[in-house]
Amino acid sequence: MKWSLFLSALLIIVVLVEFGQSQEGKEHIPRMQADKKAKATRKTQMNVGRKNKDPQSGKKVKVMSPLSPQLQIFLTQVLDKGKFQRVGDTLSVPAGKTLEIRCKGKPVQWAVPQYLEEENDGRLSTVQHERYSTLTLVNATGADTGEYTCYPMSCEDKDCRKEYDKAVKVFIFFPDPQELFVPSTDYYEVIQLRTNRPTTLPCQVTSPLAKVTLHREFPPEEVRMDGSELSFDVKKGITIHHPKPYHAGTLFCVASLGDLRQSSIKYILIYVNYPISPPSPKIQPSSTSLRIGENLQVSCSVEGEVDVGIDFTWEFPGQKIGRPLYTQDSVRLIQTGAQGRQLSETVLLVDEIRDIDEGTYTCTAHNLEGSRSVSTMVKVLRAPTASKVKKIKKH
Repeated sequence: MKWSLFLSALLIIVVLVEFGQSQEGKEHIPRMQADKKAKATRKTQMNVGRKNKDPQSGKKVKVMSPLSPQLQIFLTQVLDKGKFQRVGDTLSVPAGKTLEIRCKGKPVQWAVPQYLEEENDGRLSTVQHERYSTLTLVNATGADTGEYTCYPMSCEDKDCRKEYDKAVKVFIFFPDPQELFVPSTDYYEVIQLRTNRPTTLPCQVTSPLAKVTLHREFPPEEVRMDGSELSFDVKKGITIHHPKPYHAGTLFCVASLGDLRQSSIKYILIYVNYPISPPSPKIQPSSTSLRIGENLQVSCSVEGEVDVGIDFTWEFPGQKIGRPLYTQDSVRLIQTGAQGRQLSETVLLVDEIRDIDEGTYTCTAHNLEGSRSVSTMVKVLRAPTASKVKKIKKH
């Protein structure tokens, strides 16, 4: 009986031991799988590291992160703390108030009307923040009216340049109940009327609501603006698109707003017949080969538009020894087909030519559009030597 109990207890112990070992085996399998996965992960990371290495140098190659898209540059006006307004092409701020505008970007640079740059009276300030720049103008006046520009900057180390194609601009008016025109220290301004380009009379108003007309001083009359020959732009002034001689004279602008009516400074318009292009001179010497003692004449001429002034300058070998410049200049009208043309000419006179006068003669013709040069070569023939003269006589 005792032996049977002892054998039963021993059998139970053996069964329990085998069960425990089987459980340990099951736990061991996941651990081995986990170890294999960890090793595989480490291998993958090592392979990735090897791929990012230069196979020749063994150095790691930098993997550049994709660039963030270019931020759009725009202007906003600070109305109050926490209140902003996006700015369009124009903006009006009453005189005496404070202007505060922001330009998104870092870094940026501001451009303001010339009057503000020259005055530098402490009313204008700019501050660069982390993501934007602020321009503040306190106690604004009508004279501050003009174009304000924010330029984003492109920098490499400390070298920065303006990105003109990405600049944002706003024209800001500062309406002043006492000043309809932007004040000027001048009583009059002389402006050239050029035949080849539009001319603008800068009758700049401080309020976009002001009505502007153009007037002639003598005879006193209003000059009609039809929008094609003459037009008004509230941000620029009055433009004469195709200047003619009859536009010349003394003119001024008149602005009216409500019961207020004021005159601008006077503009003295001078008509100048501008050429279409630089002159095209032609050069012609009296001879390209001369003997010592003979006289040389070199002609330089330009055929062009009537009433267009031409200036000539010369460069010639005799200048090296101080030979004075003698020229004969003339201007005359010629007929080319049905059209009248102007012939401008200068003739360089070189008397009793010498060895030093041999070389290049250059004529440069200048007009209001530029200059062009032409050249010619002149050779000086030496007199035969005494021995050569005797040989010639014997023959």
